[in-house]
Amino acid sequence: MIIERRMERTDPAYGCGPQERQVESLLECGIIFLDKPCGPSSHEASAFVRKILGVQKAGHGGTLDPQVSGVLPVGVGKGAKVIGHLGRPDKEYVGIMRTEKEVPAEKIKEMFAKFTGEIIQTPPKMSAVRKVPRKRKVYYLNLAEFKGRDFLFTVGCEAGTYIRTLCTDIGNVIGGAAMIELRRTSYGQIGEGMCWTLQEVSDAAWQYRERGDEKKIREVLLPPEAAVFGRKVTITDGAVDSVCKGAPVAIPGIASFDGEIRKDEQVAIMTLKGELVAFGIAKMDGRQMQSERRGVAVATDAVIMKQGVYPPHKKV
Repeated sequence: MIIERRMERTDPAYGCGPQERQVESLLECGIIFLDKPCGPSSHEASAFVRKILGVQKAGHGGTLDPQVSGVLPVGVGKGAKVIGHLGRPDKEYVGIMRTEKEVPAEKIKEMFAKFTGEIIQTPPKMSAVRKVPRKRKVYYLNLAEFKGRDFLFTVGCEAGTYIRTLCTDIGNVIGGAAMIELRRTSYGQIGEGMCWTLQEVSDAAWQYRERGDEKKIREVLLPPEAAVFGRKVTITDGAVDSVCKGAPVAIPGIASFDGEIRKDEQVAIMTLKGELVAFGIAKMDGRQMQSERRGVAVATDAVIMKQGVYPPHKKV
């Protein structure tokens, strides 16, 4: 629930709504929801995007193995910094597990049920994290169809869950199994229907540069606000410049906020026009933001908007 602290109007002379930005501004700070193909690593896929668009920097979120396809958010320019603050959202996959011997479908369903909920798994040797057992949540693990020793499944899980390891662990119970195909179908609220292939990104960039046609590039290259799904605090025009310089958000500078904000969680700091200013860490919960009259509500953590977009606040 959004709670309004004070009625404020925004000055149209400064800033602009996310959908009103020029394409060149999006190339400086934008987001692409990429449908990564099998073959390249996530790093290589984001490098392809960088070369296609002719930008200096691009970064990805939620690494996919080279032979795994699907949803991969890519930040362009300063959008790479936004990607780094999307948190660790839940993921959904569809994959194929192949067993070493014939196993009845009912037995597979039974195993899937046993590996649903809180599980313990050790990251594989190829991973970059410590190889120690850790708890992860599998929200659902469903058998979609099967043929012979191949079982098509869908799985929804907590970030950091290794599906290849999940298949191997199931195989250890039933006499052997391995993942042979995997596709990520969602990354938090980003679904595969929102994604674009590398070829589509290339076509959009060509139409923009060679024909001056912005239609496709605007569909593919989104403002960074399109990837901000978490809690938000909206600040007044007068507070924007200070936050761009790294200052915290004080209660008097808040226009509205998400009433469900919890202390110490990450929030997005927005303008009245819906522009992303920065990410910060809440120092008050929603109840305090509503009742307090002074004090620091959000400590600025990562500034996204460049300085000078809004004028400094004039003290009266």
